Amino acid sequence: MATLTNTTAALKTTVAANNNSFSINKLTAWADKQAPNRTMWFMVSLIAQGVLFLPVPAVLLYYFDAPLAVLAVTLGLFFSNIIAGMGGASIRTLLALFAVSILAHLTMVVLFAL
Repeated sequence: MATLTNTTAALKTTVAANNNSFSINKLTAWADKQAPNRTMWFMVSLIAQGVLFLPVPAVLLYYFDAPLAVLAVTLGLFFSNIIAGMGGASIRTLLALFAVSILAHLTMVVLFAL
């Protein structure tokens, strides 16, 4: 029986992996190296969100007339970080949630305050 092979798909995968090697592979390798520091990253995430991100909805709602959805997004991200950290999520999940919350809050500040 003859076996069909698709060499173009293998070539495209190799080229895509070489082009994308810095962003994905280096980032996941760095995140995997941070696995022994999972508790530290959980604490950094909670402290940063408690000090920097939880006041954002109060400022945006009071001074810039932002919608109430800003508060829902902030509290949703805060509690999802708590649940992920206390629930034993992987380091990749913790760092991804932390990065998403940073980007979401920066986006909200840029959209409503500027």
